[in-house]
Amino acid sequence: MIKKIALVLSVVFIILTFAGAGYVFLDNGKANAGYACIPMVFALVSISFYRKNK
Repeated sequence: MIKKIALVLSVVFIILTFAGAGYVFLDNGKANAGYACIPMVFALVSISFYRKNK
């Protein structure tokens, strides 16, 4: 059960990372890069949690 939650969270955070990166690129770099970096950190944490419990 926890593995599935970690996997779903990692997929959600990966989608948010790409959406944030797209927003930064579409705004010609005027937006903060944290829109892409913060979800990436959470995605890496959830992926490592998933792999640890696998």
